[in-house]
Amino acid sequence: MQHPNTETLKCGIDEVGRGPLAGPVTAAAVILPPHFDCSILADSKKLSASRRAWVELQLREHGVRFGLGWVENDEIDRLNIHNATLLAMQRAFAELRATGADGAIDVTVDGRFCPPGLPSCRALVGADATIPEVMAASILAKNARDDRMVQYAAQDDRYGFEQHKGYPTAAHRLALRTHGPCAIHRRSFRGVVPIAAVSDRQDTQ
Repeated sequence: MQHPNTETLKCGIDEVGRGPLAGPVTAAAVILPPHFDCSILADSKKLSASRRAWVELQLREHGVRFGLGWVENDEIDRLNIHNATLLAMQRAFAELRATGADGAIDVTVDGRFCPPGLPSCRALVGADATIPEVMAASILAKNARDDRMVQYAAQDDRYGFEQHKGYPTAAHRLALRTHGPCAIHRRSFRGVVPIAAVSDRQDTQ
């Protein structure tokens, strides 16, 4: 008689996009492939774009299981960035489950807070630099969000999203002052609020 596989899987969750003035916050939930070479992993902030792309290719070729969660700028404005981040993590975990990742899962989240409803979850500050599953999650989330911001830039080239990915660089702030906010700017964020108010008044005149 065969016994069911009762192995507890390890999942790492991380997000990117808390600080930008535009675009979504994005989370990834990851279960690493068996026997994966974790020495190639690192915090996504420590890796170049080309290195992150290569690591993602290795993960995909070895059968990584992952889900992505997105919370768009209008939801961020409505929920606030803290709650939006937790929601992105919940959505990422739900997408991971949808890939067939069932059974017992221990979750480690980078940060101070676990999203509600996740099983056996712990929050750990700095997990994206120490826990392989969270490192992988940080890389996949970063790559996905960066790709989305490049797509936005192709639709509206006034802001340079392909360069700064929505973060508040000097060039981005100048573009905001010049053009006002666009559809993906977070109007509740400092640095966008006064400009958005002026733009809204002009639109109604």
